[in-house]
Amino acid sequence: MTVALTRRAIALAAPIALFIAMPAPAQDFPADPGQFWDVTGIELTDGGGYAYVQWLASEWKKEQEFAKSKGWISGYKVLQNTHKRDGEPDLYLVTMYDDMPNASESIAQRKAYFDWQSKSVQKLEEESNGRLKMRRVMGTELLQELKLK
Repeated sequence: MTVALTRRAIALAAPIALFIAMPAPAQDFPADPGQFWDVTGIELTDGGGYAYVQWLASEWKKEQEFAKSKGWISGYKVLQNTHKRDGEPDLYLVTMYDDMPNASESIAQRKAYFDWQSKSVQKLEEESNGRLKMRRVMGTELLQELKLK
């Protein structure tokens, strides 16, 4: 009988405990979610910096402007690491998104990109491999801005 009473007391107390643990509506989180930033770290090879930045200023910029014109991205930046420490990237390629596409949107965007690009996947891969002598991709992170209130 005491086990049944204990269980009943716990069952009655649980909703009260949950209510007490809930924050008051006035205690909102002090920040709202903002844009997503896709950040890729690039290490430049010796003698490859000029050629790679030239590629960024032409081909990469055209691709970003196309994506921006379609509303897929809200902006992009190239950031230089001016006080680089050992093991850190020389450049950061940043692409900003207001929203991330779902799977079907991604497929439609990929098709529109390849139609616009008028290059095969194989050709784009070959061009990417050609940039190996200029740079090494160190990794990519997806960050989300926090808009402080």
